[in-house]
Amino acid sequence: MIRPILRYGADALHSTAKPVDDFGTELQTLIDDMIETMYAAPGVGLAAPQVGIALRLFVADPSSGRSTSDVCVLANPEIVEQEGTQSEEEGCLSLPGFTARVARPSRVVLKGLGRDGTPIQLEGEGLEARVFQHELDHLDGSLFVNRLQGIRRDQIVRRVHKLQRTGKW
Repeated sequence: MIRPILRYGADALHSTAKPVDDFGTELQTLIDDMIETMYAAPGVGLAAPQVGIALRLFVADPSSGRSTSDVCVLANPEIVEQEGTQSEEEGCLSLPGFTARVARPSRVVLKGLGRDGTPIQLEGEGLEARVFQHELDHLDGSLFVNRLQGIRRDQIVRRVHKLQRTGKW
């Protein structure tokens, strides 16, 4: 089932998510829904808070193949290693129509729990590293706009507030 994606300003996007501790049927349904929602958007990653669920869970598929076999599912992720720097354009399903250059480590290693609750480790470089970090930010109540400074951040926030005031958000 495709779920509605919350937009910038929704309280759930600005709160720290809670750890996943139950990998039962309800979570499996949520994961399936998140994957379907991510592809329908279309996007390369989606965090549970973006669909209103305050759990430390994300799905990601930065490949160009758009195949469910390429989807990464990670619960309770944490970065255990990072290196390098890259500054690239970034967007967000919760901030549709807005992009900005965001600096992030170019390589990361994350550990967490897979779809079935077993410990796993994911390594990402380039776009994959960026997507993993972007989704992890959502679990900490942060969006890419929070990583911006100065005029670009102010421009985006002002435009979103104007859209909210005029009912177009």
